[in-house]
Amino acid sequence: MTFNRNQPYNDLPPLPPATEVETPAVLKKAIAASRVLAELKGVAQLIPNQGILIDGLVLQEARLSSEIENIVTTNDELYKAAADEHGSGSPETKEVLRYRHALRYGFEQIKSRSLTTNLFIEIAQIIKQMDFDIRRVPGTRIANGKGETVYSPPEGEAVIRDKLAALEQFIHAEDGLDPLVKLALVHYQFEAIHPFPDGNGRTGRILNILFLVEKGLLGLPVLYLSRYIIDHKAAYYEGLRRVTEEGSWEDWVLYMLAAVEETSVRTQDRINRILALMESVGETVKAKAPGIYSKDLIEVVFQHPYCKIQFLERAGLGTRQTCSKYLRELERLDILHGQKVGREVYFINRGLFALLTQ
Repeated sequence: MTFNRNQPYNDLPPLPPATEVETPAVLKKAIAASRVLAELKGVAQLIPNQGILIDGLVLQEARLSSEIENIVTTNDELYKAAADEHGSGSPETKEVLRYRHALRYGFEQIKSRSLTTNLFIEIAQIIKQMDFDIRRVPGTRIANGKGETVYSPPEGEAVIRDKLAALEQFIHAEDGLDPLVKLALVHYQFEAIHPFPDGNGRTGRILNILFLVEKGLLGLPVLYLSRYIIDHKAAYYEGLRRVTEEGSWEDWVLYMLAAVEETSVRTQDRINRILALMESVGETVKAKAPGIYSKDLIEVVFQHPYCKIQFLERAGLGTRQTCSKYLRELERLDILHGQKVGREVYFINRGLFALLTQ
């Protein structure tokens, strides 16, 4: 039967595919990707405060994943808004921050529950800040830049729920498939089901990282594929299309394995640089301002690229006056850069900001 882009794909087959997906080329690539992913897991555990990675890297993933959906904000505005607790920033920035909240929420949830349709729904609701459910209205079409329909996802709430239930079963099945190969299959299937009125792409990218954590391949949610997808955007959408229309699974799985491998290498390098910078800053403070040095102080200014006095207070580092003195001293040492915006003063860790946003 010829695939028709204009007809709802209610015949989307369940996983696993009817064809062999663990080809020799795929297995070879999966071994390479698994090795560097395991190295990344080990390096991430060396960071003394998990929040340093989760807060800093999650914001970059939130920004890039949203950029794929043409929701754009600047790094400066994003980190500034993240340091505020009153919902400041443009509508785009607030939407990016909601993605961060959704990812953190998912990470906390899978410590005590599995990846399920209900969790998918909760994550999408946080991203969009809307009380929506599975798509019920017919007529959803995915179009290209010229407005031409390239795909019509399944429609009918019962049909979509059945396909999500089958996807759940596949995620948790003990089928002997390499977990990274399985990740590629799951990502395609979720995007093909396209279960929500909005937020599907971002929800799917959060599911990627939660899948890796749930399978024990990572301890912290630090591997984000959005930068790779942006850098290879045409191949990403072409890969999805060719699976749907031609059953071209091998190329798609190889694409996702390359994404995991390259992103693992890049993230490991970034974490090593952060560790080196933390050590260097700590040594500088010990040598030039020993009276204010503490491990906790260094960790706080590395958890918040845009730091504020109350972050130090909250960490129990002293009174407001004492914490202000610490930050001013770090500014004197050229470790932080003070920036006044209205009545607020941010102390920017420029070295960390550069590493996170490079």
